[in-house]
Amino acid sequence: MMFYAAVLVASLACLASSESQHRPGYCAFYEECGRNPTVGGSLIPPIVPCLNYSQARHLTGDHYRRLKEVCPMLDQGEGKTYACCSLQQLSSLERSLTLSKAVLVRCPSCAENFAHLHCVTTCSPNQTQTVNVTKVMNVTHLGRPRDAVVAYQAYISNTFAEGAFQSCKNVRIPATGGFAIATMCGRYGSKLCTAQRWYDFQGDTSNGLAPLDIDFRLLKENDTTGVPEGIIPYNGRALGCNEVTTSGGEACSCQDCLDSCPPVPPPPAPPGPFRLLGADGFLVISIILLCLLVLAFVLYLSVSCYLASRKDQKETTGKGKSKDENCNEVRQRIITPSEVSCTDKSSFAAQAFMSQQFQHWGTLMASYPLTVLLVAAIVVAVFSAGLKSIELTTDPVELWSSPNSRARQEKDFHDKHFTPFFRTNQLILTAPGRKGHIYDSLLFGKQNFSGLLSKDLILELLDLQRKIQDIEFWSEDLNKTATLKDVCYAPLNPSNPSLTDCAVNSLPQYFQNSLDNINAKVNMTELGVTKEVDWRDHLIYCLNSPLSFKDITDLGMSCMADYGAPVFPFLAVGGYKDDEYTNSEAFILTFSLNNYVRDNPKFKVALQWETEFLKIVQDYQRSPDANFTFAYMAERSLEDEINRTTAEDIPIFMISYAVIFVYIAVALGEYSSCKRLLVDSKFLVGLGGILVVGCSVLASMGFYSWIGIPSSLVILQVVPFLVLAVGADNIFIFVLEHQRDVRRSGETREEQIGRVLGQVAPSMLLCSLSESVCFFLGALSTMPAVKSFALYAALAVLMDFVLQMTAFVALLSLDARRQDNNRCELLCCVTVSKDRPNEPNEGFLLPFMRKYYAPVLLHRYTRITVMLVFIFMLCASLFLMLNVKVGLDQELAMPQGSYMLDYFHYLYKYFEVGVPVYFVTKKGYNFNTVEGMNGVCSSVGCDQFSMTQKIRYATDYPERSYMAIPANSWVDDFIDWLNPGSKCCRLYTLGPNAGNFCPANISAILCGKRCMPIPGDGVVRPTMEQFNRFLPDFLGNRPDLQCSKGGLGAYDTSVVRDQNGEIIATRFMAYHTPLTNSQEFTAALLKARELADEITEGMRKIPGTSPDFEVFPYTITYVFYEQYLTIVQEGLFNISLCLLPTFVVCCLLLGLDLRSGLLNLLTIIMIVVDTVGVMTLWGIDYNAVALINLVTAVGISVEFVSHMTRSFALSTKNTRVERAKEATANMGSAVFAGVAMTNLPGILVLAFAKAQLIQIFFFRLNLVITLLGMAHGLVFLPVLLSYFGPGVNKAELLLQQRARQAVEMGYNMDKGHDNITYSEEKYEEIDSNFKKASVDVREPSPKDENGERIHAPEHQP
Repeated sequence: MMFYAAVLVASLACLASSESQHRPGYCAFYEECGRNPTVGGSLIPPIVPCLNYSQARHLTGDHYRRLKEVCPMLDQGEGKTYACCSLQQLSSLERSLTLSKAVLVRCPSCAENFAHLHCVTTCSPNQTQTVNVTKVMNVTHLGRPRDAVVAYQAYISNTFAEGAFQSCKNVRIPATGGFAIATMCGRYGSKLCTAQRWYDFQGDTSNGLAPLDIDFRLLKENDTTGVPEGIIPYNGRALGCNEVTTSGGEACSCQDCLDSCPPVPPPPAPPGPFRLLGADGFLVISIILLCLLVLAFVLYLSVSCYLASRKDQKETTGKGKSKDENCNEVRQRIITPSEVSCTDKSSFAAQAFMSQQFQHWGTLMASYPLTVLLVAAIVVAVFSAGLKSIELTTDPVELWSSPNSRARQEKDFHDKHFTPFFRTNQLILTAPGRKGHIYDSLLFGKQNFSGLLSKDLILELLDLQRKIQDIEFWSEDLNKTATLKDVCYAPLNPSNPSLTDCAVNSLPQYFQNSLDNINAKVNMTELGVTKEVDWRDHLIYCLNSPLSFKDITDLGMSCMADYGAPVFPFLAVGGYKDDEYTNSEAFILTFSLNNYVRDNPKFKVALQWETEFLKIVQDYQRSPDANFTFAYMAERSLEDEINRTTAEDIPIFMISYAVIFVYIAVALGEYSSCKRLLVDSKFLVGLGGILVVGCSVLASMGFYSWIGIPSSLVILQVVPFLVLAVGADNIFIFVLEHQRDVRRSGETREEQIGRVLGQVAPSMLLCSLSESVCFFLGALSTMPAVKSFALYAALAVLMDFVLQMTAFVALLSLDARRQDNNRCELLCCVTVSKDRPNEPNEGFLLPFMRKYYAPVLLHRYTRITVMLVFIFMLCASLFLMLNVKVGLDQELAMPQGSYMLDYFHYLYKYFEVGVPVYFVTKKGYNFNTVEGMNGVCSSVGCDQFSMTQKIRYATDYPERSYMAIPANSWVDDFIDWLNPGSKCCRLYTLGPNAGNFCPANISAILCGKRCMPIPGDGVVRPTMEQFNRFLPDFLGNRPDLQCSKGGLGAYDTSVVRDQNGEIIATRFMAYHTPLTNSQEFTAALLKARELADEITEGMRKIPGTSPDFEVFPYTITYVFYEQYLTIVQEGLFNISLCLLPTFVVCCLLLGLDLRSGLLNLLTIIMIVVDTVGVMTLWGIDYNAVALINLVTAVGISVEFVSHMTRSFALSTKNTRVERAKEATANMGSAVFAGVAMTNLPGILVLAFAKAQLIQIFFFRLNLVITLLGMAHGLVFLPVLLSYFGPGVNKAELLLQQRARQAVEMGYNMDKGHDNITYSEEKYEEIDSNFKKASVDVREPSPKDENGERIHAPEHQP
């Protein structure tokens, strides 16, 4: 029987071929003959025509009107029109065209050209001249046998075919930003699609849409090769996409038709590097500055030498050395009261007043040490009690983005109206070392498959995916067992999702996560060749046509994911080139969760799910059976890793503090003999100093916790370190000065401590007050982390000074009492017999700096060399500073060895598209007006410079705009959805729902009315009433094969309306190009804002738009990278604010000494500039963390500089060089021991931290700051002061001069001091201060040339 059936079919085919003659006016087939028996599993009923060689029918009445609706290009006028299709065929043709028109209707000429071809092959009155039937089958239709046409050849002119293809190839799908042709060209996608391939796909029944096989033969003009006699290839006129259609439809828009695009100038090229004289402009400027500074210095030296020589000549020919009233020679000339200037008076008065007050204060504190310690402990405890309510900020957004910043406000607006960006949990899996293979596909030819794309690995990936999908855990917040569906992002069923509704993007989704689909095989015949097709054929097709509901193989499987949406190739695979997806080197597996606000109970549930996700992934990674090498991340990973690193590096910080403590305890000891080792050590004093620092930090943190200012890990790490550096310096200066001092006859221990404090406390006040005011002003920063750090640091420094003036003074008093009693430090009951030596203990450093270091440093030629070297350093650093990289790559926030570092590496290597970016509109725009829609949309009739058009223009220059994929557009899809050419929007005409919206999957019998009439010009625009009525239906309509334009999933969360139906916020999603570092992220933000501002300006010109209407770009990364747009200006502002108080406080506390203040300021500026220059050399980027350290650098620089400047200003040596030597020896030794050597050991320990942030921004940067501070404070500043320092204070000289006279004349010291008066009335203001101040306020006792103290003779009261 099968043999006879085959013979019958062959006979019918031959009969049809022999009887049919290809001549005008004749049909090859007519009427419908039921379903095609050769097609199974079609997406629509495969209705085929009956073989019927006959004359074309004359159309009249309804038949004619129906043809005019479906195929207007065949209309020859009423009574003159003939056709070869029945009414039923016209209805079937319309249904078939409707599916394609749903995506093509936005370009009327394309839709008409597409319909034109199928109208010609189906209804043309000259059908036999175009169509050659090649296969018929006997079928039974309506109870009788019929010959059905199941295959034919269609001969088309290449001119027409190419013209039609060109009109359609650029038509977009607004929901994805891709090309519609990609869904209509099978395996070739949009890039490889041609006219022949496009038509081949349309005529292939395996696509699930074609009812019969059509072999389209595209022939060039006059080419008759293989053309049957009588066949004339159809050569109608294909409309250009920029032409008006025959039915009056307007030309396609620029979005869909390049020929319609107006001339758009390319965006301006980024500015090139700054050039000057053909070289790097900054380098030229730095060289010029270097030359000018060196020339100015040489000129200064020349003038100074000339003036000095003139002065020597005068002294040689003059009166010689000055003599006093007893004719004794003196080294200093005699100062008369008339020579003392107002500045000298005010400076001396300020120093005398502060010294006197601190002396009284110190004596008081030392007299009641236990009481002072108790009161200090109570105050600290009260402040620290606030720690019970401390709030630690770990959210990076809260740390680095100001609540008032533009990006933060935009993020808040977006998250308020659209909910936060969904949480991403992702794996990127590779299989290096596996060999690929060539697959000879029946349909696609030879295809190269990478070693990754193998069936066993896909099955292993599916198994891992299922394990993750099956995660279950008990949730206290939900009080039930929670699963993925409780927190997953389910775009098509958000209200009540099942597990299969969750958005999981992966390669197995092309097989709907089905083992049966992956294992499916079938034999298929194509062009007479029979081969087996399997998962590889399906995968090739789906990677190139992800929107297809059915592949073109006989497998007949869908490409859509099990949750109903497409999986685009860049979300499933990575590491491919030029869209050759089968060469991919990585699988991408992504689980998307809803991102709840932090106070939502489900936020904790999402965190729990991510914890379980990480456990499964990490267990799988450790498994020896795993065949993948992969990287992974959860949404919580970034914050988790930062917190983990901080916790792991706390021991490093503790070791650092311990090293500093050991150094302080050892360095403060006197060590005069081995027997007194435990007596003269300062272990408890060092511990007390550390406790003072700790208490000041705790008090600061507690106070701010009381008033609700949150802390952060940066504060916990940096502030103690900073305060320790500042506090240790003050401790060293105080303790060393006390050790070097000798108690006077009749002076109590407490009075001695008070007197020593009076000598050093003004210097301590100068530094502490400068730093504290500096940090308080730094709190004006807009960055929350910088602001909170500045506040905490400012109060901590201030509290540290207060505690040093109280608790530490009391502690030193107790220690001095112990030492006087020769008691051991740790064993207080044990005493030693050896008495304390009477001579002061200067230690090793002071004599060394006095005898060797200071003379060498301040030698004539050394000074010149130092000045030239530091001038060169300044100019070189200025050049390097102008080339420092701005930004912070997110990898640096991770510790070494973190799995997130592998993830970032894989992300940059394998991802082929960047982050999505939303263009968000605010309230104030009328979307429901024709002008409003035209100002946004990009289809036919839209403004050529509408919102979406401008975004599309930007994607033409991705290297400048950083935009890769145009924005989707709910307005465009809504218009297409309303278009009567599609069957998306219909109304019920029968039943209880009559008049309501009817989905496309409901029978046409129940839904006979379209939402909108057919427009004459092809431009569909709803009225305001229609817009408001049908928009909710569009947003709630689930897309399917019958209507792919439904808005559910794609747009239902993208349009926000108020209670009155007014649109108050919408968003349009585009994609950035792949961004790999902070510089690219920052540039992308800047370009997106420029584009959004341009869009805003254009849309405000549309009638009815509010003047405050705004469009802004938003993506999840902008809030982190916005700071880099202004961080240079922010840094200059903050550092300038910090530098200001160092100058002002220095001037005020030195009695309006402007020169000292300026030299102080200049040196600190040089330290900061040189620090930034070294940052460039050492690869340290400039960012908010670096800015915090630079602010810290200003504070530490004050310690290196201000003590030295003050010591020089108060010295009364003859020349600047001698004064610089004295300051370098006395104060430089304390600064070196107290600042440099305190910081360096602790900093070096930080090199062993795991966190890269700590290694780079705390170890490297703090090491640079300390070394540069030490170099400038102990090398450059003494030399600078020796050249440009302020003159000696004549008021102090006069006082010392009178004191020496009194000593020499043997007068009573007190009487001599009381007799020091100035005859001039203008000195009455400071005379009282002179009477009250001791001669030894500034200099306890004169020193000889070797620095040994010369004690004044004792005197009786």
